[in-house]
Amino acid sequence: MCFCMKKWLIVLAGIMMSFTLAACGSKTVATTNGGKITESAYYSSLKSTSSGKQVLQQMILNKVLEKQYGKDVKDSQVNSEFAKYKKQYGSSFNSVLQQNGMTASQLKDSIRSNLLLKQAVKDNVKITDAQLETQFKSYQPKVTVNQILVSKKSTAEKVISELKDGKSFSSLAKKYSTDTATKNKGGRIAAFDNTNTSLDANFKKAAFKLKNGEYTKTPVKTQYGYQVIQMVNHPSKGTWKQHESELKDQIVTSKMSDSNTLHSVVSKVLKKGKVTIQDKDLQNVLSDYLSTSSSAKK
Repeated sequence: MCFCMKKWLIVLAGIMMSFTLAACGSKTVATTNGGKITESAYYSSLKSTSSGKQVLQQMILNKVLEKQYGKDVKDSQVNSEFAKYKKQYGSSFNSVLQQNGMTASQLKDSIRSNLLLKQAVKDNVKITDAQLETQFKSYQPKVTVNQILVSKKSTAEKVISELKDGKSFSSLAKKYSTDTATKNKGGRIAAFDNTNTSLDANFKKAAFKLKNGEYTKTPVKTQYGYQVIQMVNHPSKGTWKQHESELKDQIVTSKMSDSNTLHSVVSKVLKKGKVTIQDKDLQNVLSDYLSTSSSAKK
């Protein structure tokens, strides 16, 4: 099934650009309580250009994020996210990396940077009970479903008719589904919740209405064709208190797409990082972040 791919490049939510620099000198451009940035590493990126300044911003931010939140981001988390990308792209993984000018190591670095920033957002943004209750209204725990994808509505209706006659979903998936990745697996796709952005909205809406063992009684029109969905496991939603941790994570994830929140959090992180710019030509490289007050309160 050609579900939309997740955005490949993982940068710090679009706030700053990330480049890999080879350190070849020791003179210091900037110091932080998490380490130093050498002149040669920065100057090799053309210090007078806007891209060069963005590189220094990114390097400084990475240092202070690592110092403040490095202990909270485990290698296992990075490897888990990396594995998801490898699984998602399968045999195309290496070619997609090349198309984006990245190596596997650089992707892992970007994943770590993103996780560090997410931890900073979590630490610097207060989440109220009211926000949690609001988030709970759209919350759905991860569900597991099988699906059959076909191109014609009449074919989907035939599948549903055969299900009513007692045919197994697995056999019908193998017979009718055009989704080559799942048809021989009973139509099984990866578990998903309400935050999933790769699945069609109509697909998710129809799936969340199903109880365990139920299947859609009418074809579900999606951007990929017509789909028949069978619910395998739909956990009980419970109360918002029971899902507080997941709800907080969903809110934090949504904040990662909010430029005002990110600007505020980055400002707080940089101020706490005790950054000193030692090159007079770069004194104002962080002025946009250090001269404004943060609106995200702990």
